[in-house]
Amino acid sequence: MDIPDLSHLASTGTQIALRVTPKASRNRITAEADHLRVYVTTVPEDGKANAAVQKLLAKALGLPKTRLRLIRGQTSRDKVFEVE
Repeated sequence: MDIPDLSHLASTGTQIALRVTPKASRNRITAEADHLRVYVTTVPEDGKANAAVQKLLAKALGLPKTRLRLIRGQTSRDKVFEVE
């Protein structure tokens, strides 16, 4: 897995915008100019991809996944997570 160190974004109240690609060949996160791209191998049904993104993002931030809350983009590829 390619997971960059995103611990500089781990402060309370930070909103993290990202674009998700489900059914990818491997789990990874890439940093682009103005947002993050998250690739997960999970299928986008019943919130499985959202859970996989939350787990992967929490690992990159060095936080427990319970501190991340999806605030926008439940069914969209563009999502915003907030650090609680």
